[in-house]
Amino acid sequence: MTHALHVRGLAKSYGPVTALTDVTFSVAAGEIFGFVGSNGAGKSTTMRIILGVLAADSGQVHLGDAPIDAEARKRIGYMPEERGLYPKMKVGDQLVYLARLHGLSKADAVAATQRWTGRLGIAERIGSAVNDLSLGNQQRVQLAAALVHDPDVLVLDEPFSGLDPVAVDVMSEVLVEKAAEGIPVIFSSHQLDLVERLCDRVGVISDGVIKALGTVDELRPRDGLRLEVVGPAPSTRWADGLPGVVAVDYGDDASRRTVLHTDAAVDDQAILAAALATGEVHRFATDAPTLTELFRELV
Repeated sequence: MTHALHVRGLAKSYGPVTALTDVTFSVAAGEIFGFVGSNGAGKSTTMRIILGVLAADSGQVHLGDAPIDAEARKRIGYMPEERGLYPKMKVGDQLVYLARLHGLSKADAVAATQRWTGRLGIAERIGSAVNDLSLGNQQRVQLAAALVHDPDVLVLDEPFSGLDPVAVDVMSEVLVEKAAEGIPVIFSSHQLDLVERLCDRVGVISDGVIKALGTVDELRPRDGLRLEVVGPAPSTRWADGLPGVVAVDYGDDASRRTVLHTDAAVDDQAILAAALATGEVHRFATDAPTLTELFRELV
């Protein structure tokens, strides 16, 4: 049975440096949660507290209604940002060993190792030492190590780092499949386009504080529009002074793209008329900000 993961009021300091302040969020069963922030924002510290690698100064982590204890942590699949593999140990031997540490029998551990190395495209390297693999294949082995014991929760710190596009697709498919099985999945990444594409909800952390929490659509501002207009030459500055326009981002005359930030009461048809009065309009559309743009505004 799978349960939601609840992080409640985590605080952590290192001497005078505050790493986390009242970090609170939940990851529902079957949900993919993207945890994003700049380097040093508190992502890895939070994940290490979930795993019990670090102790929080205050706050709790629950799986379902129960605090996570040592036994529950055996059911978590964890992928650290710094690879936690034995570099001179063979891939297959290592995965079997890690699976057995999580309580699998030798036969089940061998079967799981074969299944996941095949699924992640590294079956032919099962007899290779980890340090003989490319960085991307090492990352695939690290993911296999997080999955080999069939965990009830996945906690992945920068799982897409160093992967080629094919490997990114494979890993994305795996995360979606595990969520479809009802497993809560939390991962951090600087690749915000992937976060936006894969995640049901996102948490943005900065300086140890959760700045925003919700779906990407919920994080988008509600108090106005962002309009993209392609046609009139930006060098004419055709949108300056239009009623309801708060700010204008002019492109270059080669792209002929202008982005207008407006208030909620703007008359978009008046803006269209102003654009047409300057020249032909090839595109006129509401342009929702990406997660990358939202992140910049929040952080």
